[in-house]
Amino acid sequence: VQLQESGGGSVQAGGSLRLTCTASGFTFDDADVGWYRQAPGKECELVSSIDSDGTPYYADSVKGRFTISIDNARHTVSLQANSLKPEDTAVYYCAAVGIKEYYSWVGRLCGHWGQGTQVTVSS
Repeated sequence: VQLQESGGGSVQAGGSLRLTCTASGFTFDDADVGWYRQAPGKECELVSSIDSDGTPYYADSVKGRFTISIDNARHTVSLQANSLKPEDTAVYYCAAVGIKEYYSWVGRLCGHWGQGTQVTVSS
């Protein structure tokens, strides 16, 4: 399974970015998909996920600012990140693992599915 993240960049606080996770050679049918991030010196954390039935999950730190969505063909999963804060600065990764299985995959998420995309938010 190969996933590719894109859409990162450098923005000022309050700005927006749209991150995209693209599956290579398969679709996300029957799969939960999560967006994770890892800042320097910090652990990998779950930011948001979407279940196979479309139910979203958001970490408290991004609730109300980030929106996860999946295209109809279940080929790409996007994360719309609005009102970005400096503490959102991290490398963002996607994985075919959502909130339900998150704790079973700790240590095998950030950097294990794709190369990630850097998000830098300046104050």
